[in-house]
Amino acid sequence: MEIFKPNWPAPKNVFSFFTTRIGGVSSNPWNANNLSFNVGDKLESVQTNWKLLSKKISLPSPPQLLEQIHGINIVKADCNGSIKIGDGSYSNKAGIVCAVTTADCLPVLICNTQGSLVASVHMGWRGLSKGIISNLIKNLQVPVKDLIVHLGPAISQKNFEVDSEVRNIFLRDCINVDIREKINLCFIKMNKNAADQNNKWKADLYNLAKIYFNEQGIFDIYGGDLCTYSDSEKFYSYRRDGITGRIASLIWFS
Repeated sequence: MEIFKPNWPAPKNVFSFFTTRIGGVSSNPWNANNLSFNVGDKLESVQTNWKLLSKKISLPSPPQLLEQIHGINIVKADCNGSIKIGDGSYSNKAGIVCAVTTADCLPVLICNTQGSLVASVHMGWRGLSKGIISNLIKNLQVPVKDLIVHLGPAISQKNFEVDSEVRNIFLRDCINVDIREKINLCFIKMNKNAADQNNKWKADLYNLAKIYFNEQGIFDIYGGDLCTYSDSEKFYSYRRDGITGRIASLIWFS
């Protein structure tokens, strides 16, 4: 099973990992290390994959799994094996594992400089546009100057095609001129000769997330340099493959 650690200055008592599709027991089209129970894979295969991962990285407790709905709900993580509805979880208790699963959407890991708070959040364009980052900060209830962020594997701008309505959703409620201009730069028009209603755009999830974190006063941000769509050997991509598996992004502190 191939996993990797994010390159960020988290405290030594904070443990964080991203999985890849390499390893595990899932068969096509989820091959091989699918960690989502909601994509059609065999229950037994996903359970085995989680057991293998738990052993490999010595998980201190069952991870807080989520039913992710592309919303903004952030829940407090437990270790009782329950599945909660939300797109992120956080914990200020040692040994509680926060986890999300993704296949193009942006997985984000967060901790504070004291090593006493962690969070894992699933951010697609819907969640970002609805305000998941501001809702996350409200839930964490710590000084933003103490927060460190890592942006995990997601689809890159060159491969993320959206229609005009997606761009308009980000722009229409933004009254701050400077932020509006920054958001506008996150969209590249694909066909400059087409009428506006027919335009397709390339959207930059990584920079959209950075803009919203910066708006909240968070600038200590790392990662954001991988592409799930381009790297079919390591990563799942819903945009590329349709029916496919999910990687996991996990974090806890001791």
